[in-house]
Amino acid sequence: MIRVPSGVPGFDELCEGGFPEYSSILLAGGPGTGKSIFCLEYLYNGAKLYNQPGLYITLEEGAHNLWWNMQRFKWDLMPLERNNMLKIFKFEPDMSLKDSFGTQTTRIIEKAKDMGAKRLVIDSSTAFSFWLSDVARIRYELYVLIEELRKINTTTILTCETTGGILESSRFGVEDFLTDGVITLTFKPPHRYIFIKKMRGTNHSKSIHPFDITSDGFVVKSSDEASWEIVNK
Repeated sequence: MIRVPSGVPGFDELCEGGFPEYSSILLAGGPGTGKSIFCLEYLYNGAKLYNQPGLYITLEEGAHNLWWNMQRFKWDLMPLERNNMLKIFKFEPDMSLKDSFGTQTTRIIEKAKDMGAKRLVIDSSTAFSFWLSDVARIRYELYVLIEELRKINTTTILTCETTGGILESSRFGVEDFLTDGVITLTFKPPHRYIFIKKMRGTNHSKSIHPFDITSDGFVVKSSDEASWEIVNK
């Protein structure tokens, strides 16, 4: 199996070298757990270290805020943006459209194809509730989105907002069944933890690992483990 290195220090040691190529990964966690930073680092290092163009589609937070957040780190962003290797787009929900979710899926695919994206982030799947309230319809539309992304050969991270528990990985009860991998983040001040709940075709770590957010970005302490009792307090 071909692996796509995450570019996040310490993470790939937990999952046989990275994400399965062309897979869809769900990254779940509460507010402030580090989801956006993990995703931005995945795109940044993908472009810088592996020459893979990356696209970040935000359905909620403004693109300006995301660029501003990246200024905190020692990342050389401008050359990548200038060379069309890293792009961020904000998609506004348009409730006037008859099939707004289908329209958003089409727009995502078109943007990814236009820039030849190999890495894609969709932030967040929770925003699907803007257009859909029926869980069965959400499951179907999410399935369609994931299958369309496979056709254009992107390795995709979809974020999901939860209340922050280490085992919580779904908002609607369907996302973690449809995606190929599930990663959860939690923040128990002052400590942060990451757990790979699922990764198809991968002998991944079954332990909880601490991580830090440093001036260089998201760093997983792959050689350290946390007890379930401490994390679930």
